[in-house]
Amino acid sequence: MRMRPTLSWTPTEDLRPGSTDPEPVAEALSAGGVLVLSGAGISTESGIPDYRGEGGSLRRHTPMTYQEFTASAQARRRYWARSHLGWRTFGRARPNAGHRAVTAFGRHGLLSGVITQNVDGLHQAAGSEDVVELHGSLDRVVCLSCGASGSRRDLARRLEEVNAGFEPVAARLNPDGDSDLTDAQVGDFRVVPCAQCGGVLKPDVVFFGETVPPRRVERCRELVDGATSLLVLGSSLTVMSGLRFVRQAAQAGKPVLIVNRDPTRGDRHAVTRLTLPLGTALTALAARLDVPVDADEAP
Repeated sequence: MRMRPTLSWTPTEDLRPGSTDPEPVAEALSAGGVLVLSGAGISTESGIPDYRGEGGSLRRHTPMTYQEFTASAQARRRYWARSHLGWRTFGRARPNAGHRAVTAFGRHGLLSGVITQNVDGLHQAAGSEDVVELHGSLDRVVCLSCGASGSRRDLARRLEEVNAGFEPVAARLNPDGDSDLTDAQVGDFRVVPCAQCGGVLKPDVVFFGETVPPRRVERCRELVDGATSLLVLGSSLTVMSGLRFVRQAAQAGKPVLIVNRDPTRGDRHAVTRLTLPLGTALTALAARLDVPVDADEAP
């Protein structure tokens, strides 16, 4: 029987309650050298839901796994139909106050780097540089046969051409960029192959059940080694891909600070967990540290 990836986490110990005191986070930022590790929670204020928070997508939606995607043409048809529709909304999402605050901290010399578990590209859209996309980006696609990479926008254009009139109404958008559609809505949606070799195209993201590329993991480990502290923003740390860096920092004696409204799998390693909304908390921290944050610009 195929094992399902870890999608949820239940505390097995009494965890320290969250705090509304931002002082420990402010002190860490003022000292500089902070490595940010962000999760889906930082993008909820941009209209992209998270996985596990209140109203999170895992309460109603099981994301595609790598094993399903590679094993079944029907699973790929379902994924690409839902993802093609979701991309229209996902691709229009704009950075929010939390993303802009992270960019401001980096510009002010307070950060040593940014690792994001998100695939939405919003940190870069806000102006952050040298962001490590732990789970890849929906902006790119890759061929599983020849390894060629390409633009998601180009793929969207090709899918539009072969699926003229595909205009179902989706129930919801999910954090992995697809939309909730029924099998009837998916219908006979057509998937296009790699333009170079005719192989299977996959979004250049790490699916559940897939392994993060080793070189990317090593780069993140180097960033943890070089940081003075680790600041986790909007991640439940349920999956090991992010939790391992929290454990690494804690084992090295580096302070771990978390801003997340709900308990996380990394709370036992953290000196504090701030329970305020991310946009509010990060904007207030920037003001407290006299760090100017760019205003939201109308599209």
